Amino acid sequence: MNFDLDDDQLALREHVRAFTAREIAPHAHHWWETEQFPSEAFRKMGAAGLMGLLVPEKYGGTNAGHIALALTIENIGTIDQSTASSLNAHLTIGSLALVHFGSDAQRRRWLVPLASGEKLGAFALTEPEAGSDAASVRTRAIRDGSGWRINGTKIFISNAGTDMSAGVTLLARTGEMNGRGLFSAFYIPEGTEGYLKSNPLRKLGWHSMDTRELSFRDCWVSDEHLIGDEGLGLNQFLDVLDSGRVSVAALGLGLAQGALDLALEYCSQRRQFGQTIGEFQAVRHKLADMATEVEAGRGMVYRAAWLADQKRPFKREAAMAKLYTSELANRVAAAALQLHGGTGYMRESAIARFYADAKVLEIGEGTSEIQRNVIAKELMKR
Repeated sequence: MNFDLDDDQLALREHVRAFTAREIAPHAHHWWETEQFPSEAFRKMGAAGLMGLLVPEKYGGTNAGHIALALTIENIGTIDQSTASSLNAHLTIGSLALVHFGSDAQRRRWLVPLASGEKLGAFALTEPEAGSDAASVRTRAIRDGSGWRINGTKIFISNAGTDMSAGVTLLARTGEMNGRGLFSAFYIPEGTEGYLKSNPLRKLGWHSMDTRELSFRDCWVSDEHLIGDEGLGLNQFLDVLDSGRVSVAALGLGLAQGALDLALEYCSQRRQFGQTIGEFQAVRHKLADMATEVEAGRGMVYRAAWLADQKRPFKREAAMAKLYTSELANRVAAAALQLHGGTGYMRESAIARFYADAKVLEIGEGTSEIQRNVIAKELMKR
C-alpha cells in the first residue's frame, strides 16, 4: 500500500493551505460573529481553481477527483468550518446533479458558471416533514403545458440566498406508482417567478453559511429545467450523496484537526503550577488520544476518496467515514475546549467557534443514525 499523495495532490494541498492562510484565516472569526457570507472569498476561490473540483474540464472545472475534494475541504475546514461547509455544498450536492444527469445544454448553461466560481450552487431536498425520510417529500411538480408548476416548501437549504447564488436544484414529487411516490429533479434559476426565500436562518454554528427556507408558489419552469429522467430524481440524489458523504467526512476531519491544533498551541503556552499544562501527563495522554483518533479518521476519509477516484464502490466506506469523523469532531472539539478551560468558553476564542460548529456534522447530509442504516444495509448485502 502507498499512502503518499502524488505531486499534483501535494501541490494542491499547499495551494489550499496558502489560500486559506491568506484569504480566510484573518477574517473567519469576524464572518462568524457578524453572520456574514464571504462572497469575495468565494470569488477568489473560483479564480484559484477550487470551485469545480469534480466538474469535467469541458464545462470549466478541473476534474481533480475526490482526493482533491477531501484535501480542499479538510484544509479549509481546519480554519473555518462555515466557509468549508458552503464550499462542500457547492462542490457536491449543488453541482453533481448537473454533472451526472444534466444534458449538455444544461451543463453549458448552468454548470459552467458554478465551476468557474462566478456562481454558487445549492440543492433543495429537506422539508419541514421530510429529512431523513427523503421519500416523504411533499413539494409537488405538476405537468402544465410545456413545463411544470411547482408548489411546496424546503427548509435548511444552504447557499441559495447569497449575492452569487445561481439558483437551486430541487427534488419534487411528480407522480405515483404502486402506492409509492415518483420524484424528479429540477433546476430553478435565481429570479424565477414564484421562487421565494426567507431571511437567513440563525444557527447554533456555521454562522457565516447562508441557510434559508425556500418556498415555491405556482413556480413554473419549462421542460428544459428537468434534470435527468422523470421519476428518477430520488435515485439521482442518493447517487450524488455518496460523494457528499466523502466531503462531509473531510469537513469533520478538518474540524477535529483544527481543534487539536488549537489545543496543542494552548497547552504549550498556558502555565499552571510552575509549568505549561502540556507538561502534565494527564494532558499529554488526552492530546495523544485526540491525535490518534484524528489519524484514524484521516485514513478512513482518504480511503473512501481513493475508492471513488478508482471508480470502485464506495458507499459503505463513505458512510463509515462520515459517521466516524462527524462524531470524532464532536469528541475532539469538546476535549480541546476542556483543555482551554474558561478561556475556551468565551466566544472570542476560536475553539468556542469550532465547538459550536461541530454538532451539525452529526445531522447534516444524513444523520449518524442514517449512516448506520446505510452501513448495515451494505454489510447485509455482502
